Amino acid sequence: MSRNDEIASRLEEFADLLEAQGVEYKPRAYRRAAENIRDHPAAVEGLAAEGEDALDEIDGVGDAIAAKVVEYFETGEIEELVELRAELPVEMAALTAVEGVGPKTVGSLYEALGITTLDELEAAAEAGEIQAVEGFGAKTEQNILDNIDFAREAHERALLGEARPYGERVEAYMSDVEGVEKCALGGSIRRWKPTIGDVDVLVGSHDDAEIVEAFTDWPEVDRVIESGETKASVYAGDDVRVDLRVVVPEEFGAALQYFTGSKDHNVAVRNRAIERNLKVNEYGVFDVEGVEDDNQRAGERIAGETEEGVYEALGMSWMAPDLRENRGEVEAAANDALPDLLEEGDVRGDLHTHTEWSDGGYTVEEMVEGAAAFGHDYIAISDHATGPGMVGGVGVPDEELREQLKEVEAVASEADIDVFSGVEANIAEDGSISVADDLLAELDCVVASPHAALDGDGTDRLIAAAEHPNVNVIGHPTGRFLNRRPGLDLDVERLATVAAENGTALEVNASPARLDLSGAAVKQAIEAGATIVIDTDAHSPGNFEQVRYGVHTARRGWAEAADVLNTRDADGVREFLDA
Repeated sequence: MSRNDEIASRLEEFADLLEAQGVEYKPRAYRRAAENIRDHPAAVEGLAAEGEDALDEIDGVGDAIAAKVVEYFETGEIEELVELRAELPVEMAALTAVEGVGPKTVGSLYEALGITTLDELEAAAEAGEIQAVEGFGAKTEQNILDNIDFAREAHERALLGEARPYGERVEAYMSDVEGVEKCALGGSIRRWKPTIGDVDVLVGSHDDAEIVEAFTDWPEVDRVIESGETKASVYAGDDVRVDLRVVVPEEFGAALQYFTGSKDHNVAVRNRAIERNLKVNEYGVFDVEGVEDDNQRAGERIAGETEEGVYEALGMSWMAPDLRENRGEVEAAANDALPDLLEEGDVRGDLHTHTEWSDGGYTVEEMVEGAAAFGHDYIAISDHATGPGMVGGVGVPDEELREQLKEVEAVASEADIDVFSGVEANIAEDGSISVADDLLAELDCVVASPHAALDGDGTDRLIAAAEHPNVNVIGHPTGRFLNRRPGLDLDVERLATVAAENGTALEVNASPARLDLSGAAVKQAIEAGATIVIDTDAHSPGNFEQVRYGVHTARRGWAEAADVLNTRDADGVREFLDA
């Protein structure tokens, strides 16, 4: 796994601090470089090891930024970034997690009121001090008060897409440590939850002290929180907490099952064990009939070395961690009725992508070539139409969409994969679509998504869009941004029923910032008969890799391949779109 995200985050922090200090132009350059580094197919640390010149191949990485990238990988820090943090000692990520609070706001409030933390921001708002600052007002102050609790909760959890790469790297690192017999991720990251409190890694070994020492010596450790005989906790990279637990190999399966969770799943499993005069815990499965000793390991141990053995001892099939949320999986496992879950390789194309025509960074041809290189059989080009809520006001007017259609058709005629013309239209508050009906009828694939007024109940609004004869997909239905805004409330069952009746697919947006629909909503939608589609909302070819987050979100909703539109071949998708 590359460390591209890690250095990209540092450059984005650089941009935020510069913007907070009122610096012009440079923040945009740093953000552009960060985006291109994050999307670059090669491991940037490898290029940095070759020297600054090797970074020339990444668009937007000039000499100054290249020097900082090399410095980071050589020393673990960027001196100028350290100086900026000292000049503006604010909790930037936490403060900007409040909706409507950007880096400039953070800089202004620090200069005027010395605000550095969420607690200080809340106290100032409650005291009426913010509205007294020039450029602010009572409305801004109330917005901060309305959103600070959500921001505080969000700041305590990392996005799956941020934490998962750290988990995979530490798992790979620990697996290669001498004395490690077994190694796996546990906790919510193994269940692919959309946000992660910390990364849990479990090791089976008899060499406790050596394993803990090797863990704290992991090159990506920023600081050690605590270190004991069989446990340790560290902060890595972007303040991602990683917890290690070492167990004896004979108990690894039981520990993995226990520490994977969820809590509700484990309670249901434990209750099933009790019904059978068994005890299940992190040390194994024990026959406790006639046993009065309450020691954790009391009784005859009948399973525990493997996770499969734990479930088998309880009369259950092993189930994928994605399912372990106590939504019926225990009963299904006992009755051999678990779903045949969708796999990452089942997805054959992407129906929601963006190009430089709107807010993407690449041409139509580059996005098509990127999809082909990723292994897709087809792609739909669906740039933003005009409408409220577009980031930076970017949207393509109808007349320009007609021009783009010609380009898409020209690229399609030369492409190695199928290319669908399309658009991401905006769903207005009244459910109307922001593109003319005659143009919608010309396009192969119409994704309609909410982008503004994202509070309250949006069910009727989305139903109106789902009933539109030219809408094929409802994109990111709640409009949520994880750790930033919760999005619309939806009656998923009612929406899904209408979508099924009208041949409209409901999207699982695989962007780690969205993962919308959620796993629970996917389960409701499938049970109501709706078709799911998993899209990346890609703005660059590198984003196609994020499809795995959408796949696992759908798996959390018990999705099988037959439930998902883009597991079909191009002709099958075309048939759905034309129906």
